[in-house]
Amino acid sequence: MPNNEIDSIDLRILHELQQFGRISNVDLAGRVGLSPSPCLSRVRALEQKGIIDRYVALVKPGTVGLLINVFIQVTLERQVEKALENFESKMQSYPEVMECYLMTGNSDYLIRLLVSDIATLETFIVQKPVSYTHLTLPTNREV
Repeated sequence: MPNNEIDSIDLRILHELQQFGRISNVDLAGRVGLSPSPCLSRVRALEQKGIIDRYVALVKPGTVGLLINVFIQVTLERQVEKALENFESKMQSYPEVMECYLMTGNSDYLIRLLVSDIATLETFIVQKPVSYTHLTLPTNREV
């Protein structure tokens, strides 16, 4: 449900923070047309309402040796709630898994992995204990 308490200034604040997460409050205030004090009050209110969840640093995968970006389609043996929960829990425990989506259609999940090389990908596929029956591996190499 959308939050009706967000106005156009809040939206501009959110946009700026998404683009420049480490921007100073003074610079943010200038970009959104507020003085620093009300700008900081609005940012704090957005945080308290849970609209701003957290601040993160985005890392370029190639700079830390993660050169292979792979999408894997997964079909589970059974599509019961417990099996889905177990699979999702396992995927959350693997640092290679960047994203995991429950799908409709021919596969149950689409997962995105970032790995350093093909050997690491093969190790993930062969050694990680998950219950699936079929994997499809359309790959593309991160530049």
